[in-house]
Amino acid sequence: MAQIRENREVDGVGVQLTNLDKVLYPATGTTKAEVIDYFQAIAPFALPHLRDRPLTRKRWPNGVDRTSFFEKRLPSHAPAWIRRGAQHHSDGESLYPIIENAAGMVWLGQQAALELHVPQWTFVPDDADPDRPDVPGPPNRLVLDLDPGPDVTLDDCAALALRIRDLLAAMGMDGYPVTSGSKGLHVYAPLPAGISAQGARKVAHAIASQLEAESPELVTASMAKDQRGGRIFVDWSQNSASKTTVAPYSLRGRDHPWVAAPRTWDELTRPGLRQLDFGEVLARALADGDLLAGLDGAGVSPPAPGGAAAPPPEPVDLGEYRAKRDARRTPEPFGGAPSAGDPIFVIQEHHARRLHYDFRLEHDGVLASWAVPKNLPDDPEINHLAVRTEDHPMDYAAFEGSIPKGEYGGGEVTIWDHGTYELEKWRSGEVIVTLHGNRLQGKRYALIRTGEKNWLAHLTKDKSAPAKPTSTLAPDPMLPTESSIDGLSGTDWAFEGKWDGYRMIATVRGGTVSLRTRSGRTVTGEFPEFESLAQDLDGMDVVLDGEAVVLDPSGVPSFHLMAGGDTRAGAVRLHLFDVLSLNGVDLTMRPWTVRRQVLEGLAPLLEADTAVSVPPLVDARTGAEAAALSAELGWEGIIAKRRDSPYLPGQRVRAWIKHKNWRDLQVAIGGWKPGKGSRANGIGSVLVGLPAETGLVYLGAVGSGFSDRDLAALAEELEPLRMRRSPFTTPIDDPEARDAVWVLPKVIGDVRYSSLRRGGRLRQPSWRGFRRDLLPGDLPSADEAPWEGPEID
Repeated sequence: MAQIRENREVDGVGVQLTNLDKVLYPATGTTKAEVIDYFQAIAPFALPHLRDRPLTRKRWPNGVDRTSFFEKRLPSHAPAWIRRGAQHHSDGESLYPIIENAAGMVWLGQQAALELHVPQWTFVPDDADPDRPDVPGPPNRLVLDLDPGPDVTLDDCAALALRIRDLLAAMGMDGYPVTSGSKGLHVYAPLPAGISAQGARKVAHAIASQLEAESPELVTASMAKDQRGGRIFVDWSQNSASKTTVAPYSLRGRDHPWVAAPRTWDELTRPGLRQLDFGEVLARALADGDLLAGLDGAGVSPPAPGGAAAPPPEPVDLGEYRAKRDARRTPEPFGGAPSAGDPIFVIQEHHARRLHYDFRLEHDGVLASWAVPKNLPDDPEINHLAVRTEDHPMDYAAFEGSIPKGEYGGGEVTIWDHGTYELEKWRSGEVIVTLHGNRLQGKRYALIRTGEKNWLAHLTKDKSAPAKPTSTLAPDPMLPTESSIDGLSGTDWAFEGKWDGYRMIATVRGGTVSLRTRSGRTVTGEFPEFESLAQDLDGMDVVLDGEAVVLDPSGVPSFHLMAGGDTRAGAVRLHLFDVLSLNGVDLTMRPWTVRRQVLEGLAPLLEADTAVSVPPLVDARTGAEAAALSAELGWEGIIAKRRDSPYLPGQRVRAWIKHKNWRDLQVAIGGWKPGKGSRANGIGSVLVGLPAETGLVYLGAVGSGFSDRDLAALAEELEPLRMRRSPFTTPIDDPEARDAVWVLPKVIGDVRYSSLRRGGRLRQPSWRGFRRDLLPGDLPSADEAPWEGPEID
């Protein structure tokens, strides 16, 4: 029988086709012609996910029931119009095809290249060598391959994919599910720029490891095949630069012409998920467009009925606005286009029949507007009325002027504040935004609907921040408020150990670590033990919050050992308890629960590190139970954190509460008294105080807790600071002042005490160590005295 041939012109290119009647899928009778037709029809949807990527093909020239083979290099007989991309291997340079048009897809069908495999990176221009236009670039997407073992269903994979979606969302990444066309599922996510393949691989490994830790009976992250039985293997390795994944919309070499099919998340929530064949996938794409449009750049929208291009979006509806105004009588604007960048807001001061303020937010091409009689509130305890008014045109954001008397809204309009905003929620009855204006910077407001037009404007507690942390400067740490935690419930609060050390912000960027203390001092060189963090998180861009501690022989953090430095070698640890950003994604406004998920996702990468760890949470139902447990373990105390709390850099908030089993205080040394007995001819005690508007306020003498090494170090540091007069401005009892040596109060120390005596003196103070991470200006003020607590006789 004669072979069926065709010379098909596609995109102005002639492609020679042969053996069109050959059956490639015997179980369904699917022919080569049908495969080619599918590849040509699906090209507009598939090409964005093949563009600029070297293509490895798996070919079945005699059908899927016969032998297949992988073809990586481009054959010499390939058409000249196929774009080439070069990769260097150990055996030399190889050319790969890069498919960029429908003609290329038809050529692949002619080759019976049913499976199309690509890496997660793309070729990029080589600016350094114009004669070599393309070089491998960094990855721009991440993929997790869910490979089910025996007796594991596709529905099981779907449930796990939904959990992966939540983990990705916690990192600020959007997930895209694809049924693989084989047995399992793929979950993709676009990657921020600048992440290496090794960094992407580690992020994927961290997610897989966390899933295994959560559900070890269902999930494995192990590459060993003997570990996969009856579980879902979450393959993270396909993010390596040398690995590939079957491309979305590719056929598979199975019994049926199944396809790696993009799906919706809603589909994954319904039971009975199955693989889709090429006819179903093409019909879905033509009806719904490319479900992966946000993954690799612009996708394809569904066509309008009749095959015409999709119509432009409907113009915004300003009918109510125009009906209330006469363009011939008022200078108010009647048009304007949406902003090109972040959405904008404006607050206008409006002197009409009575003074009020108009609050406007850009939304869907217009300015959604509320009249707020008393302006937005500046106190989270007081809500203000906001009345929803008609939508205004975008040009109104810049309007200032006089609306003629007798016209709607007649009076003077001036701009009170303007800027951009971040949208957290926009529903019919609730809007939550964070404003970034000249007056309202970092203020987070909730608008809550209470009637047909009436709303309440509410400034949220503990969620105002002056600015987001930038990617180039580590932020100041968020600080807890000291208070009782006894009545707190573990449902709303999480409990962590209060570690007895130095607070650190650790930034991993470009393969290096930078450490910054609470006072802003860079101390990277003082903690070489933590350089391992760069290797642990290689390729990532991460900002972490934690505490540098030294453990005593019983494993309890000891500030005395930390400050003394005599047991630092091999004993210093970095306890990490928060993550502020990951790979360019700011996490500070995400709830604590989300940030904790991200941190625990990174924890498996630190398992082999003896210097860095993520301590587990305290398992307690109440704050009182957590406090009792911390005392039993010999810890300094507990930090309770609201599970919905954002991270507000540099602010002391009540969303984090600290409980101390002992009180401690950072003080300045203003003098010392000579010792007696074994301390004769040296320092016997130091005289300490806190700054106030009037000067240094005396708090008492500290004579216990010193080692011989401490006293020697004190003598060395205080000797150059001698002065003739006392730096204290409050009276000191004569016995304590007798024979005192006064010093300039530059040395900061940490003392522990049980309570305060009347008059503000420390009771049972004990020296804990130097605070080299603090400066005198970092000390609490004696005027405000947030450190005091109850006085006793």
